[in-house]
Amino acid sequence: FRYYEVDRCDFNSSELNDIEFIRSNFYNKLEFARFSSSLGKFVGYTEWGVKQANYMNSLTSYIEGLKAQRETYCLNNVGIDYQSA
Repeated sequence: FRYYEVDRCDFNSSELNDIEFIRSNFYNKLEFARFSSSLGKFVGYTEWGVKQANYMNSLTSYIEGLKAQRETYCLNNVGIDYQSA
């Protein structure tokens, strides 16, 4: 059994408003919940994932920290990617 999270940044340009931070939560290769900075909350994809998403959405400081990742994590790395390309 394996639980893991994958963070990624989807972007069309290096402008902050064109960047989306996504954290996907997996268990045994099945994505059960996902946070999207565009939505500002977790969404569950399985019955258990919906319960976990509701719980994680109730943790306001955790959600605010994930929202900030768009600027702190994505914006910096997207800028580096654009310079390298």
